[in-house]
Amino acid sequence: MAKKIVLNNGVHMPVLGLGTWLADPFPGLTGPAVEAAVREGYRHIDCAFIYQNEEEIGEALEKLFKEGVVKREDMFITSKLWSCYHDPNDVEQACKESLERLKLDYIDLFLIHTPFGVKRGEIFPTPDTVLGYDEKKMTLTWKAMEALLPLGLVKAIGVSNFTITKLEALLPTVSVIPAVNQVESNPQLLQRKLREYCRLKSITFVGYSPLGSPGRLEKEKDDVNLLEVKVIKDIAESHGATPAQICIAFMLSLGDATIPKSTDELRIKENFAASKIQLEDHEIQRMKQLDKGYRRNTYDWLLRPKVDSVETAWDIESDSAFVIENDK
Repeated sequence: MAKKIVLNNGVHMPVLGLGTWLADPFPGLTGPAVEAAVREGYRHIDCAFIYQNEEEIGEALEKLFKEGVVKREDMFITSKLWSCYHDPNDVEQACKESLERLKLDYIDLFLIHTPFGVKRGEIFPTPDTVLGYDEKKMTLTWKAMEALLPLGLVKAIGVSNFTITKLEALLPTVSVIPAVNQVESNPQLLQRKLREYCRLKSITFVGYSPLGSPGRLEKEKDDVNLLEVKVIKDIAESHGATPAQICIAFMLSLGDATIPKSTDELRIKENFAASKIQLEDHEIQRMKQLDKGYRRNTYDWLLRPKVDSVETAWDIESDSAFVIENDK
């Protein structure tokens, strides 16, 4: 079984999880992937309403529980509050609907998926229905998230895609510190300052897209396939491993959690085995040198036209200027 991290509220979370974003372009793939992953040893499944496959995941989990493959208490299930449900009056119902789809009595970790709002009921936004980030409204959304805990609907709450600047705005207003900040992170986007900030604030850093999202439908011209990078391929060859395994092993070597996605049973097994690979210090240093701060998942489709830019939405300037202890 994968190693676990203890969150700031005492909940134990496996450091290696199965991502399910873009796992199901065609219905019928995600369920078998979850089944294969759990049978292989995964105990952490990362879900979200917007992935549009929670029902399939719920059916797979129900089957696994009924067959005695795993007990509910041994699984760690994450889901997320989508951007059109930021209204405090919608948070509890959105959580309950995810529970219904997943066929669960509680969610282990429930995250605010993005800080960028969308008009109520608009699941897939248009330029006219995006609301962008609102600092004051986000504090109210978080209060509604906190209210889920005493109801027993969730074990822990957190955020996703939050910058240092946005966390700095939120944290002084909270009663419950976010247990997790789930953000994009791979060898080309280490987010070192954000990692250190989260550690200092007792927020667990979880990285998604550790392989650089090689299966993304839309790619920029300078989007490099991490699995073809020579440094990674050379290290993989020396370990008798795949480039994907080296990326995962590297992310785990940083002491945080990561959630690679796959629907291929062989790759699911290979990804899980990556947790057993021990990289040498000099290999870790070579991998760190690949960091270019290159963000593939900008969520530009959630930004307000002519108001927001990728740079302002992701607080590039203010985060860069922010000074934290032992900043390197």
